[in-house]
Amino acid sequence: MKIKTQQFGEIEFNEDLIIYFAEGLFGFEHLHKYLLVKTDEELFYWLTSVEQPEISFPMIGIRVIDEHYPSVENNEAFGIVILNRNPKDVKVNLKAPVYINQDSKSGFQKIIDSDKYPIDYNLFIEEKQS
Repeated sequence: MKIKTQQFGEIEFNEDLIIYFAEGLFGFEHLHKYLLVKTDEELFYWLTSVEQPEISFPMIGIRVIDEHYPSVENNEAFGIVILNRNPKDVKVNLKAPVYINQDSKSGFQKIIDSDKYPIDYNLFIEEKQS
């Protein structure tokens, strides 16, 4: 299969790499098939809709940010990244993670019912000058 994306141009992939979201993602419930694309940067991924390749979400594995983040068996938690031209203003949504099971190629999104996890967590914390 092939899709054309804004981020990577044309991507050719095997159909068995498609991750199925039975209920879609919040706000995109009509889209169910996604491809998880790894970037050159070690930490980041793009979750790209196979049905509408112009719909794509930058993501980061949440365990990089918080190793005690709520887990779901056999699923990896990802936070959707909110990009900004200014790196210190890049945020991650920790309130509504995307969980992906690479073995079953399935995923879902859920809201974490805790004030500990904001929708706009600062990804890059500016170091204080001495």
